Amino acid sequence: MKTWFHSWRAAIRIARRDAWRAKGRSALVLAMIALPILGVSAFDLTYRSSELSPAEKMDRSIGAADARFLDAQSGGTPIYQTPAGDNYAQVKDFGDGVWPTGRTDLGRAVPAGATVLTDSTGSARLTTRHGLLQAEVRELRAGDPVARGIMTLLEGRYPEKSDEVMATSHFLETSGLTVGSTVSARNFDRPYRIVGAYELPDELTALQVNALPAAFLAPYAKAMEKSGLPAPESSTSYLVKHRGGFTWNTVQRINTQGIVVMSRAVVLDPPSDSEVPLYKKEGWGNYHTSAAAGAAELAAVGTVVGLAMLEICLLAGPAFAVGARRSRRQLGLVGANGGARSHIRAIVLSGGLVIGVAAALVGTVLALILTLVLEPYLEEMMGQRFGAFDIRPLELLGIALLAVLTGLLAAVVPAVTASRQTVLASLTGRRGVRRSSRVLPLIGLGALLLGGAIALYGSVVSDQFIIVAGGSAIAELGVVAMTPALVGLFGRLGRWLPLAPRLALRDAVRNRGRTAPAVAAVLAAIAGTVAVSTYGASRDAQARAEYEAMLPHGAVSAVVMEEGGRDVPAVREAVERNLPVDVRADIARVQVGKPGCPPWGGGPGCGRYELVIPKANECPLHVRIPGGGDASEKYTPEQRRKLLTEDWRCEPNDNGGNIPVEGGLLVGDAKILKVLGIRDAGAEKALAEGKIITFHRPLIDGNGTLGIKVITDTVAADKAAENGLPAPGEIRPIPAHLVQGAPKSYGLQALMTPATAQAAGLTTVPFGSYFSTDRMPDEEQRQKLDAELAKLGGSADVHVETGFTDETSIVLLSLTVFAGLVTIGAAAIATGLAQADAEADLKTLAAVGAPPRVRRTLSGFQCGVVATMGVVLGSAAGILPAMGLRLTEEREQVRYYEEALAEGWSVDITPPYVPIVVPWQTLTVLLVAVPLGAALLAALVTRSRGAVARRAVT
Repeated sequence: MKTWFHSWRAAIRIARRDAWRAKGRSALVLAMIALPILGVSAFDLTYRSSELSPAEKMDRSIGAADARFLDAQSGGTPIYQTPAGDNYAQVKDFGDGVWPTGRTDLGRAVPAGATVLTDSTGSARLTTRHGLLQAEVRELRAGDPVARGIMTLLEGRYPEKSDEVMATSHFLETSGLTVGSTVSARNFDRPYRIVGAYELPDELTALQVNALPAAFLAPYAKAMEKSGLPAPESSTSYLVKHRGGFTWNTVQRINTQGIVVMSRAVVLDPPSDSEVPLYKKEGWGNYHTSAAAGAAELAAVGTVVGLAMLEICLLAGPAFAVGARRSRRQLGLVGANGGARSHIRAIVLSGGLVIGVAAALVGTVLALILTLVLEPYLEEMMGQRFGAFDIRPLELLGIALLAVLTGLLAAVVPAVTASRQTVLASLTGRRGVRRSSRVLPLIGLGALLLGGAIALYGSVVSDQFIIVAGGSAIAELGVVAMTPALVGLFGRLGRWLPLAPRLALRDAVRNRGRTAPAVAAVLAAIAGTVAVSTYGASRDAQARAEYEAMLPHGAVSAVVMEEGGRDVPAVREAVERNLPVDVRADIARVQVGKPGCPPWGGGPGCGRYELVIPKANECPLHVRIPGGGDASEKYTPEQRRKLLTEDWRCEPNDNGGNIPVEGGLLVGDAKILKVLGIRDAGAEKALAEGKIITFHRPLIDGNGTLGIKVITDTVAADKAAENGLPAPGEIRPIPAHLVQGAPKSYGLQALMTPATAQAAGLTTVPFGSYFSTDRMPDEEQRQKLDAELAKLGGSADVHVETGFTDETSIVLLSLTVFAGLVTIGAAAIATGLAQADAEADLKTLAAVGAPPRVRRTLSGFQCGVVATMGVVLGSAAGILPAMGLRLTEEREQVRYYEEALAEGWSVDITPPYVPIVVPWQTLTVLLVAVPLGAALLAALVTRSRGAVARRAVT
């Protein structure tokens, strides 16, 4: 008895043989389905391999130890922590009071009988073959069995003596040193011999040197203090190995001493969220483990997969239609010999099944091979070593089944179309005339209107991006459903076209079954590209408007913030040697305390200063309240808005954010104004008269002076600030001049000459220079400068103002190229189908004396027509989602701006600028270059001469 199994087995055999005979068409469809499968499978393998298991993470973090103890710097007060030990918070909320700080003795929490390794880290400027290099110094007995797994030894051996170190391979490569070389640090004459090379599996690009405990950091700190320079900070943690490990209850007990514990047992078997006190603390969400996060992630993945399947089906569907039309006589014979329509559908569907299975196998195998071959390069790109090569059979099987399903879905429409043909029409090659569906365009129009309304609601009323995206997707699907009807409307343009394009357009209209899917595929690709391009161009325009230049275009700044500006002269000379300098303006900074204090103050023996705003000039919203509190709370939202927008005391202040010194105060002469492009004769005169110039009106008191408060006791100043009181210190008034017209000062808030600073009793140290240039420094000049500065140890911070850089241009170009390739591919498939369908017409043209080039010209125009229709419709459909998203962003930013004004925050009083920019250049490329390229490519690959055959006998 014949069953469905036998009929499907026969159908699969027929489909397999037909696919083998038409190798070119089969390879095209197979590649079309296999490429996404290859990409997704390779991503899955890469992601799973790079995703370390909890055990692998522990091996890299704590080696063979059972736990790592870290100081929470909470002065020993109790803390709550996450099970992984990657975050913590103090148990008590001290509010506006003084939060306990300070180190905790880790040793008191170590249980008796435990094995302990200290792991200390600090930084130093190490000597290299080229000069100096800032690197991390780690003191850990790496050869101890407890530490195995933290570092991977690549060459040589572990340090065994106090004058031996080993270095990461990246440090050796950057420094030009090798195993056997010696290394030391600046201001530290003790040499160390490099005896080995290693890598950190989680940070391949680490610049790190490993030494034995107490062999480097402590002697280096003493040498720095002896030189009168502040010692670098360091931190120490304990690797603890204890029989029985550390349970969650034990971890919580140790947390009461202000110590964070990264426990292997807890990470491998974490407690439930309800047992973690930190998650119950106000402000500590756990969204990443919630069901909502999982649902959102699943929805995003499902959307991407669904769109990818739709794209493949739209592209592969016409290719299966080509096969069905080329096999129509074979299918007719099946019907003539008693085959039912279900058998014909099974044969065509089997073609999709065969191609889908082959694509799944090819894509999966290639993904495995490609991932294995590229694994070392991927690790270098990601900066970390993978764990075990993780193959998830069920995930790969699911991806492979996706290919099979895609192949079947792509063959559904051709299968139904082939089964509807009569046996006589299949055997004779004649096709009946069928009226296009009138329901589908109406459904598409309804989806377009509904999707547009949803997107409009999302952009005007709601604040949810997902609503805009969902409405835009529905509208785009509506346009796809309307494609056959829109293709018919395009056919009305044929009366004004020459012969060849008119024939191509009418042929496309008559055969909408093959034209519409190809146009829809091009439409989908172009719509996505136009949407992203429009959104990207709009964001780019906003970023360009919001860009804040640190200097005038082409100007250069070079500052040295370490060691009291010791390298400043060498940095100035290096810049002048390598860049086209026009004017050099030297700058210095005010220093309070011993030599070597950082620009922002702080540290032992280091004070700081403040630019004083007189009490009469303080913004009422920002007045300090003794004991703490918010002064703006006594005002209504409308009063706060009025103060921020109309009161000069509350005007926004360019508070020196581009200059890394307190208050943006620099010491220099009038050349600085020239480099910064500030043309003010009054300011130059004021500097010459010994005044300090400022660009911020509230800094000048009623006597025309600007006060600089010198703070020597920073501890008392911090305590006063915590209580809402002014910091104690001596105020030194200096005659001031306000630069009128509010010119752009590029972060410079106040400027005085060295003589003025000396007269005020202020100590200054060299800080760097500003340079104007004759022309924009090129890349070669900048690389030479970087190489020369590297020899100084990299202490100089050099900035060349190149203006706003369009970071999205490469992305937009890539999207345009991708859309072009998809468009050409879809149009080529439609052209192949058109040539198969129009073979008789071409033979007729040849028989009546048409020139040979007509065949090539007609083929090119057939491809160009499909590409043009898809590009035009896709461009129109793609702008909608971008506009909706931008309108939603504008509403959010305007709302935030209004709330900020109402709350009395110090914000820029300029309303947010959220433009919608259409990328005309990208649209021009899509509308002109892509269809033209598709047409030329189709014309070039089409034979101009075809064999003249006798008319088939019917």
